[in-house]
Amino acid sequence: MGKPLLRRIAEEVLGEEKARNVWKRIEIIGDIAVIRKSFTISVDELKPLAEKLLQVIPHVRSVWCGVSEVKGEFRVRDYVHLAGEPRSETIYREHGCLFKLDIRKVYISPRLNYEHKRIALKVKPGEVIVNMFAGVGLFSIIIAKYSKPKKVYSIDINPDAYYYMVENVKLNKVEEIVEPILGDAALVIKDRLRNVADRVLMPLPGLSYEYLEYAVMALKPGWPRYIHVYDFTFAGPGEDPEEKVKQKFAGKLREIVPRYEIEFSRIVRMVGPRRYQVVLDIVVEKPH
Repeated sequence: MGKPLLRRIAEEVLGEEKARNVWKRIEIIGDIAVIRKSFTISVDELKPLAEKLLQVIPHVRSVWCGVSEVKGEFRVRDYVHLAGEPRSETIYREHGCLFKLDIRKVYISPRLNYEHKRIALKVKPGEVIVNMFAGVGLFSIIIAKYSKPKKVYSIDINPDAYYYMVENVKLNKVEEIVEPILGDAALVIKDRLRNVADRVLMPLPGLSYEYLEYAVMALKPGWPRYIHVYDFTFAGPGEDPEEKVKQKFAGKLREIVPRYEIEFSRIVRMVGPRRYQVVLDIVVEKPH
């Protein structure tokens, strides 16, 4: 297998020794390229690399450096502009849909593109969906485009994400299906979305466990009802990340629903040394 593009360019521009300190992966979001900064290399050292990327990848118009982890209530990173056009807004394309966004104001990860389509293909005609942590609307809009849901309630607490979600619903012509809602998912569900959903999405690993009871609250009474949970876990030598997340959620599910089944699980991606993102597809019975 050949070296990743970013590592090859880094060796050419910075030399082999310094290139070892550059993250191997480059993230392309629309016409913006994002490089993650390691602790051992400065932003200034990355600028020649960014200029070279503009030459090598013709559709890239702007290069930014991610200088922090995802953080805060709105799950955004700090970025520094490296080269090209000094703008952070772009149009990202995925599965035939268009998503306008600003990388400095909202969370976006192209590495979730498989999950966006996988979940959409599980939705049955006529279902009502509650997406508790919708961001700029990727799960919600792709579901509306690829399935035949009756309604998708698409919630996010970040005002910028909500703004772009509204724009993206119009851009993809799904206004009759997707309803953007600004607010904390727990409060929105308690106030107006109790007992409405056939399926609930929880694509925010940091809050999925804490908010599980609100996901159940949003479901219609009966069986089967579906919850898609995303969570982070550390797994040491010999530990199974999927099993750790299953056991974690099983304890809480036993407290809040009369029966459940974990229908499917998979490791979505590695997010750090021994740290994994895992998805569980859970079938539950919602009490009457």
